[in-house]
Amino acid sequence: MNGSASPLPTWRSRLLWLAIIWACSVAALGAAAYALRLVMRSIGMSS
Repeated sequence: MNGSASPLPTWRSRLLWLAIIWACSVAALGAAAYALRLVMRSIGMSS
């Protein structure tokens, strides 16, 4: 009997996960920066 039900992830799937996590972190950082920009503009700290 085989102990593992699914094969180990390949380097392509690991690279895909890395790219997805990186893209999500960049998007979250962009959203946080945009929100901070809106807050600063709303209290009169615009340049």
